[in-house]
Amino acid sequence: MSVTAILLAAGQGLRLKTGVSKPLVLLNKKPLIQYSLETLNSHPDISALIVVVHPDNKKKVCSLIKRLGIDKVKGVIEGGIRRQDSVFNGLSMLDPSADSVLIHDSARPFIENKCITETVREALKSGAAVTGVPVKSTIKQVLVSKRNPGVSIVVKTLPRENLWEIQTPQVFKKKIILEAFAAFGDSDVTDDAMMVEKLGYPVRIVRGSYNNIKITTPEDLIVGEAIAKKLNR
Repeated sequence: MSVTAILLAAGQGLRLKTGVSKPLVLLNKKPLIQYSLETLNSHPDISALIVVVHPDNKKKVCSLIKRLGIDKVKGVIEGGIRRQDSVFNGLSMLDPSADSVLIHDSARPFIENKCITETVREALKSGAAVTGVPVKSTIKQVLVSKRNPGVSIVVKTLPRENLWEIQTPQVFKKKIILEAFAAFGDSDVTDDAMMVEKLGYPVRIVRGSYNNIKITTPEDLIVGEAIAKKLNR
């Protein structure tokens, strides 16, 4: 088994309003990207690591990787305009020996070893697996007025027991994810699994953790600080 992890860190994090690119924003005195780098590098199922960065951060991220002694990194490559473009750039660096690909957002710093293990093993069996958690909130489908976009009307309340919030990591057999990008890489999608779904492959879901939040807004940084301290990270 050879699993290559693609770590996405090409976002600038403008919504954080910190003046620092998101991967380098400090969370409990550590750069955000450091959490995922250390976890993926130490996991026994990960054979190689490809890091996708914004051009402005490449030197700083490479310096951090060297300082931390992250020895599984096989390449640091610049990202694209869209998230999927960044993933595609990472896929272009895959070693021919790789069997499967794990894709993870560095904006999710609290990825757990157990989650990596279970998602990788499910993907090895079924071909595609994603991490997620059941939604806690009530979710309503709404209709937005075309004449007045500020007006929305509830259409219906969706059954919560069938709704999951999808996270990363997402793991795929190499053949499947490459086929998905060849077919739908130009489409607008919200995650990599969506392209695999479009191909007709079943995507299994592995229960993740509510700690595995995505750092996007200033409020997320506050929550992230609390989680980091709770987990002693």
